[in-house]
Amino acid sequence: MLDKTIGFIGIGNMAAALISCICNKKIAKRIIASGKNAKNLDKLRKQFSIIISSNNRETVKNSDIVFICVKPQDMEVVLDEIGNAVSNQLIVSIAAGVKLNYLEKKLKTKRIIRVMPNINCLVGEMAAGFSSGDYATKSDVECISKILNSIGTAFLLKEDLLDAVGAISGSGPAFFAYFVKSFEEAGVKNGLKRDMAFKLAAKTALGAAKMMTEKNLQPDELIQMVASKKGITIAGLNNFKKYRLNQIIIKTVGAAIKRSKEMAK
Repeated sequence: MLDKTIGFIGIGNMAAALISCICNKKIAKRIIASGKNAKNLDKLRKQFSIIISSNNRETVKNSDIVFICVKPQDMEVVLDEIGNAVSNQLIVSIAAGVKLNYLEKKLKTKRIIRVMPNINCLVGEMAAGFSSGDYATKSDVECISKILNSIGTAFLLKEDLLDAVGAISGSGPAFFAYFVKSFEEAGVKNGLKRDMAFKLAAKTALGAAKMMTEKNLQPDELIQMVASKKGITIAGLNNFKKYRLNQIIIKTVGAAIKRSKEMAK
């Protein structure tokens, strides 16, 4: 356990997921959260015995590490609000597109780290990237790395790569869910009950991911294990190639990256 108090400003889905993981893993001594939604705050208080506040400045003053989990468009207002309350806290932003130099200019502290997490931390399978500001210490980086890697996998990267991380792993759960939904629809169209088709598709996605990560298989290796010559898998894969599915995915990620850059401050 870290002998530190972690504060959260903003209590949306991602903040709630991080709070859940940190509490379940007993990572921090104490957690304080503040935000606009009193109902959600009270729910988190009851569920995890955290301290809640309606005052973001008080959360900052009483924390060693502050996770800012508000939407990018709300960041400027929040930074202006808490600016005078920041002294030597480590600030961690999870807002897409909000750059380190912007955060450093807006706040007194220079100890800032940007994180691109994903919602999969709810099941201990987060895939994240993070970047350190010039003034964050080695200890700061090690601390955040320890927190993130305790609830998944996290990579320390140059900041200009975080847009790609956000598009692949941040948006990725929605993209993969779209694939599962499409397989579910295909199953229903071909006679399976919806619940059965969903479970078959979701479990297959989970198993494929485990095969690659736990058995250290590259995607092409798993494809070769499944796809026999002139079999049903090859017939399906050929359709992927015919309609250039790989290019659609690359363009999808590219669109997400473009939007991330458009949101940059």
